[in-house]
Amino acid sequence: MLLLSALAVGLTLRGGSSLFGGLDAPWVRWAEDPGEGAATDFADVLDRLGGPIGTLIPLVLVGVLCVYGRWRSGLFAFVTAVVANVVVVLPLKQVVNRPRPPHPLVLVNDGSFPSGQVFTTVTLVMVIAIVAFPPRARRWWWPVGALYAAAMMWSRTWLHAQWFSDTVAGAMAGAGTCLLLWRAFATLLEREAVRAADARLF
Repeated sequence: MLLLSALAVGLTLRGGSSLFGGLDAPWVRWAEDPGEGAATDFADVLDRLGGPIGTLIPLVLVGVLCVYGRWRSGLFAFVTAVVANVVVVLPLKQVVNRPRPPHPLVLVNDGSFPSGQVFTTVTLVMVIAIVAFPPRARRWWWPVGALYAAAMMWSRTWLHAQWFSDTVAGAMAGAGTCLLLWRAFATLLEREAVRAADARLF
């Protein structure tokens, strides 16, 4: 439902609907002239984390998992945090083809919808929760991950890189994609957990 909702929003925007104008316009006015300062510097750091550096983090995670014999978790992390961005985000950008907000403060490509950086952030947060924490410990990670995702959404609008609705759609698409892939990889991950309990990962 999350993924379909993001797709529905995109098709609505492609049709020229102004349904989300009441949501996007106040955010644009709020961040109309961010200028220089601590907030803009912080937003710029998040932009870098969500951009080039953000593509390295899941690859490092995959490498670490494979080194410890958890290739199934590594495969899940790679497909969810790397491949899904290409398979889901890029086609949506091409289909919707939404213009960026005026005067972005960072280098951006064409296609504002959905936010690829927010998509990547949400999938990475969820993947880390799934592969790095046992179920009981995840409740401590979720607030941290949610705060990071919210900060990334703020940074994209603060830097005029995307509309607020783009970031919401990116979060929905990321969460929906990760949940679907988690279900698809459930058998492999459960098998890995059994092998880990028996000390037979390799």
